[in-house]
Amino acid sequence: MASESDQTSSTSANDSPDQTSSTSSNNGPPVNKIEPLKLPTFEEIRGQEMWNNCAVRSVFSGVLGALDNPLMQEQMTARQQFIYTAKQMGSRSWGSAKAFAIMGLIFSGVECAVEKARAKHDTTNTAVAGCVTGGTLSARGGPKAACFGCAGFATFSVLIEKFLDRHD
Repeated sequence: MASESDQTSSTSANDSPDQTSSTSSNNGPPVNKIEPLKLPTFEEIRGQEMWNNCAVRSVFSGVLGALDNPLMQEQMTARQQFIYTAKQMGSRSWGSAKAFAIMGLIFSGVECAVEKARAKHDTTNTAVAGCVTGGTLSARGGPKAACFGCAGFATFSVLIEKFLDRHD
């Protein structure tokens, strides 16, 4: 028993000089290095200017919405996926493609316009864009349907924004 306590005391005695010597070799707190600021290239600036255009965002969202196919198979080659998508859009998915294209066009256009008008990039823009999009898409069902569409799409849009955490 005595030998075990001697070993523990000798171990702790051996540990303390090492710790003292390692802390004594550091002369002060660690220094954080500041990385230099990287300026954007001319191409990056032009790309940002292009994406800040509301018309470009809206058209791009509309095209992507029209080409969206949730049934895409990972086992297909690119050519097979293209043929499959074209057949689906031509025969059964024309209505869905139109709806997603209109939805993307309205949502991104309104969000961009509200963002430009408010000069802020936050969740309020998403809520307003969602409300306008939902209300517009469900307006044919009457005012009650438009109100529910507005509230539902705005809520869904804000939840997606929070989930994706796009805004600070």
